[in-house]
Amino acid sequence: MKVLELRKKDKKELERSIQELTKKLSDLRFKFSSGKLKNVKEINNIKKEKARILTLIKEKEKEHA
Repeated sequence: MKVLELRKKDKKELERSIQELTKKLSDLRFKFSSGKLKNVKEINNIKKEKARILTLIKEKEKEHA
């Protein structure tokens, strides 16, 4: 998801996205360890997406403080 799309979301939606990405990352790590994951780059992509969302959450917290 692009940063502009993420900026339109409120804090609760971003936190929900973090939870979904954490679950997906866990599933991918399990598939990786069992040797069933085809696209290993997907793990890094999800980690980067999660970092983007966490950054936006921090920015929104600073705006309201």
